[in-house]
Amino acid sequence: MYDSTLLRQKAEEQITMHSFEWDLNLSEIDIIQLHHEFHVFQIELQMQNEELALQNNEKDKRASELIIANKELIFQNEEKQKRAAELVIANKELIFQNNEKENRAAELIIANKELIFQNEEKGKRAAELIIANNELIFQNNEKENRAAELIIANEELIFQNKEKIKRAQELIKKSNDLEQMNSFFLNREIKMMDLVNELNKLKEKEGLK
Repeated sequence: MYDSTLLRQKAEEQITMHSFEWDLNLSEIDIIQLHHEFHVFQIELQMQNEELALQNNEKDKRASELIIANKELIFQNEEKQKRAAELVIANKELIFQNNEKENRAAELIIANKELIFQNEEKGKRAAELIIANNELIFQNNEKENRAAELIIANEELIFQNKEKIKRAQELIKKSNDLEQMNSFFLNREIKMMDLVNELNKLKEKEGLK
């Protein structure tokens, strides 16, 4: 906004610098007209000053608005920078989490491979146990078959021994003269039976084992 005192001072300086010649031989009508023109010019000048002052006020308001807008823009830029920094931190955190997930996935893959290997080893061990179990069953069956064969052989031997005893008894009845000899043979057969029984007992014990 212009200062009226300063404006008047500048105007007086312009008058001083330029020598104006005043015509003093003016009629009353000229003076009235001149006064009217001066008054109109003064009003125009005042209106221009008011318009200029209004424009200056508008400029000041616009400048204030621009200052406020500039501060708002600075604030927004600072917020954007803060947000960018937060995004950088969040991005780093996300990268760290992704790395952790990848590491965890790699650990899970290794653990899964180890579990598969252990399961394969268990499967192999189970197959070996099945083979060993089948072999044990086969050996048990062979032992049972052998025991059955021994029982049959023992029964056959017992039958033969009984037949021999019967034959010896018949021979004793037929010949009293051979009684002593028959007694000898009988005692011998008895001893043989004892040995056979002992043998059978040993075989039975072996079969039970």
